[in-house]
Amino acid sequence: MGEFIIKMPDVGEGVAEAELVEWHCKVGDPVREDMVLAAVMTDKATVEIPSPVTGTVLWLGAEIGDTVAVKAPLMRIQVAGEGGEADAVPMAETVTAASSSPQRGEGARRADEGASPPPIVQPSPSSGPAGHLLPAGEKGKRIALDALAKPLASPAVRLRAQDGGIDLRQVTGTGPAGRITHDDLDQFLARGAQPQPAPTGLAKKTAVEEIKVTGLRRRISEKMVLATSRIPHITYVEEIDVTDLEVLRATMNASRKHEQTKLTILPFLMRAMVKTIYEQPVVNATFDDDAGIISRHAAVHIGIATQTPAGLTVPVVRHAEARGIWDCAAEVVRLAEAARTGSALREELSGSTITITSLGAMGGIATTPIINHPEVAIVGVNKIMTRPVWDGSQFIPRKMMNLSSSFDHRVVDGWDAATFVQRIKALLETPALIFIES
Repeated sequence: MGEFIIKMPDVGEGVAEAELVEWHCKVGDPVREDMVLAAVMTDKATVEIPSPVTGTVLWLGAEIGDTVAVKAPLMRIQVAGEGGEADAVPMAETVTAASSSPQRGEGARRADEGASPPPIVQPSPSSGPAGHLLPAGEKGKRIALDALAKPLASPAVRLRAQDGGIDLRQVTGTGPAGRITHDDLDQFLARGAQPQPAPTGLAKKTAVEEIKVTGLRRRISEKMVLATSRIPHITYVEEIDVTDLEVLRATMNASRKHEQTKLTILPFLMRAMVKTIYEQPVVNATFDDDAGIISRHAAVHIGIATQTPAGLTVPVVRHAEARGIWDCAAEVVRLAEAARTGSALREELSGSTITITSLGAMGGIATTPIINHPEVAIVGVNKIMTRPVWDGSQFIPRKMMNLSSSFDHRVVDGWDAATFVQRIKALLETPALIFIES
């Protein structure tokens, strides 16, 4: 018997460490080659780590939430024959995250400082002799088979299954090594399989669930704290009459086929922002407050705040200044779907110069958006409502919407913030102006 050491892999250029967000095995578990062992998160993506060998887990080098350095020992596996060591090969990026610099966990410090690992924990007698995939005895065989039968799936697939009440053990995986994919879930549901029903009935509940803040949730938390602690926000709310815009939008959508992308209000807002940024370049900027440098960008890369099963992400529509209204609409749909399924690429989740956040579908007449650091502006879309508006002689019904926009007051003066919003208002209220080249 030998011992094989798996080290934290190099998960990306310039990445020196990653946060452990999920273990798929425990000490004493038998594992097979290509079985997913763990998931780690960098500041851009979550990456799954498969096993390069077959054997039995002897030692795990970190706990959920620890930040582990690249090349640090991650786990030890007992194998038949001679042992060895190797960096694991990352399998796939699955879930995206906001950029941040999390504090290092105790497990990571232990690995970096070269301290002795904790004593190797041997499997219990009921698990059978270490190193055997199928230990002698029915009880040991049953435990080993249960461990090997754990479905292989990415965190995004597991989260979708959990939300839908789907038991992954009932789903046949068609991916590498039997991994369950989103397509497998779709086919499972298409065959008429029903999610497990939620329990019914009224009863008092006293349970308290403690959830450790790790992974994407911790990245979001740190990002929000960074933004609110460093940026003095000024929020400007303006009411916009979108009656004519809604008529134009409905007319343009009427000519589209069922399978073609339809227009929401976002593409119009994006084009209005592009035209306004030419006049107000101060809002299309990033601020390196450590270096004291403001970078004004000619390119308009618009981040679209998107809620996903894993948490809030901001996919980026790059070069919105070079896109037409339909191109903007299609790209928003594509990126939102990629973010929700965890298939968005790193470059699609970074580099924004200004952000849009929209809670209009949820209701609410005004919000106070938090700026996506290091940007200096964010535009918030609120609900469209039909309200009576005085036209000088009578009240008439008009479709009204508020824009709630926040600005970094260190960079953007109140006058410039108001001018930016008022110009967008003028364009949205007379939408034909959006299509006129200036």
